[in-house]
Amino acid sequence: MRCVIVTGMSGAGKSTALKMLEDMGYFCVDNLPVPLIPKMADLLRVPGTEINKAALGVDIRSGQNFRELEKVLEELDASGMRYEILYLESSEDVLIKRYKETRRFHPLSGKDGRVDQGIREERKRLTFLKQRADYLIDTSHMLTRELRAELTKIFVENKEYKNLYISVLSFGFKYGIPADADLVFDVRFLPNPYYIEELRPKSGNDKEVRDYVMENDKAKEFLTKLTDMVEFLIPNYIQEGKTQLVIGIGCTGGKHRSVTLANELYTALKHNENYGIRIEHRDIGKDAITKAR
Repeated sequence: MRCVIVTGMSGAGKSTALKMLEDMGYFCVDNLPVPLIPKMADLLRVPGTEINKAALGVDIRSGQNFRELEKVLEELDASGMRYEILYLESSEDVLIKRYKETRRFHPLSGKDGRVDQGIREERKRLTFLKQRADYLIDTSHMLTRELRAELTKIFVENKEYKNLYISVLSFGFKYGIPADADLVFDVRFLPNPYYIEELRPKSGNDKEVRDYVMENDKAKEFLTKLTDMVEFLIPNYIQEGKTQLVIGIGCTGGKHRSVTLANELYTALKHNENYGIRIEHRDIGKDAITKAR
């Protein structure tokens, strides 16, 4: 029997995760009242039950009963009930954006409807759960398919999971440095394909631009040193408990050099199974949009 408690910040993707687990063969119950968790656990332990995989969604919507959750978990521990906690996290600015897009109220926003205050209060109340979590996934930069891939790795393939998720992000300095970047690298010292007429309309995703950038010895040396440094940092970040690492690589417009180097770094790192990784090109199409105006 495998029992997973799915919890975390409102808006971080718990309902989506439960639907994915259901697709993976888990018996799922969302927003189960806290006092009923021990009864549900007893049912799952009945000999001969057909349910061998269950996921219980528990969050701040339980209201006053949520305060009893820590005691309930201690009772489950004492009874020998084995369970895992999946905690979904997201940054405050991303959560606020999601709430604005859906026009929903945060459960703890109060009479004034301030989403940011509700998020901070919720984060405070969930501290004990985050500390107990077996799996902590930050969905701030995750696409739905990327979350599914992570859940499949943990709950279907039973691979060892590391809580660090890396986003390699290309960007253009003229559009601003990404506010959530942990590491920022400037590749404007490399020759700019923009000034080559036949390369200007292309991007770092095109072979011609990639070859132009990477044929430069400085680009090769930079990539080698950058990869070596990041590979040194990653296990230390994992040990320190970091869950999200955003590596920003910037050039002037975010279309040629930064895209090329971000792709190369992603390729160098993607085969390591000790962390999740994704690639994003934030500003790759903005020059065309600006000129069209």
